[in-house]
Amino acid sequence: MATSDAYNKRVLSIQSHVVHGYVGNKVATYPLQLLGFDVDPLNSVQFSNHTGYKCFKGPVATEKELATIFDGLQENELLCQYSHLLTGYIGNPLFLRQVGVILKEIRKANPNLIYVCDPVMGDNGSMYVPEELLPVYRDEIIPLADIITPNQFEVELLTGKQVRSEAAVWEAMDWFHESKIKTVVISSSDLGQPGMLRAFLSQLDGPRLAMDIPKQGDKDLFFTGTGDLFASLFLAHSHASGDVTEAFEKTIATLQAVIKRTVELLPTSAGEPVKAWERELKLVQSKKLIEEPQVLLKAQRIN
Repeated sequence: MATSDAYNKRVLSIQSHVVHGYVGNKVATYPLQLLGFDVDPLNSVQFSNHTGYKCFKGPVATEKELATIFDGLQENELLCQYSHLLTGYIGNPLFLRQVGVILKEIRKANPNLIYVCDPVMGDNGSMYVPEELLPVYRDEIIPLADIITPNQFEVELLTGKQVRSEAAVWEAMDWFHESKIKTVVISSSDLGQPGMLRAFLSQLDGPRLAMDIPKQGDKDLFFTGTGDLFASLFLAHSHASGDVTEAFEKTIATLQAVIKRTVELLPTSAGEPVKAWERELKLVQSKKLIEEPQVLLKAQRIN
């Protein structure tokens, strides 16, 4: 039975879970719900906290456990309810390969499913997942995606080429488009002016966009979960609007607003290093900012 769009917004989100803090499914679920989506989180790991703390503990799910959970969804005839599949951190290449099997099964139930893939593998020149995941992403998973949201380093891993200039960015975008990926968003790069990050978007047979994003906080301050938040926000805004420029601008506006709120709520003790738990994104405190993004930065049309 056909349902209206308001009732056909459900995401199967396969990524990490932490008990404390906001990364993976913990940072993706709440914004998607605020923006009108039902979210079914399926956890690739369940850790005490993210890996930026002095220690983290908890189980890593296996591909057999993933298949068992998915079988329950399939046998209960729930697959047709999913409008989107979202994937993030996965630390096991066999688990990742099983995601490809799951995607194909959901698309049998709903050929219009949108797959948003955040190929989480590393950042700042180093991988934090096993190297065996790279060929699975590159050869099996990425070609199935509608939207991908890699960072600069992950683009280099996937294409096998350095991305050190804007021309190289667009060459990399073309590499993805040759695999029929409709929308490629590089969520962050170091190609901006000093004090700036630069994000890029390219749509197959559509616009090419770039945006400079001011860095916030101290130069040594960094936040975990921003890429996961970016992917979930872009999923929501690209669904809500047929205008990919608007979706890009609203996604970055929200992300910047959440980071700003997080910086504002950091402790002010002079000389003391900021602790990992103090740097957790202030998601709940940003509720209205997520629901009503205020676009302050406009995208530059390149083509």
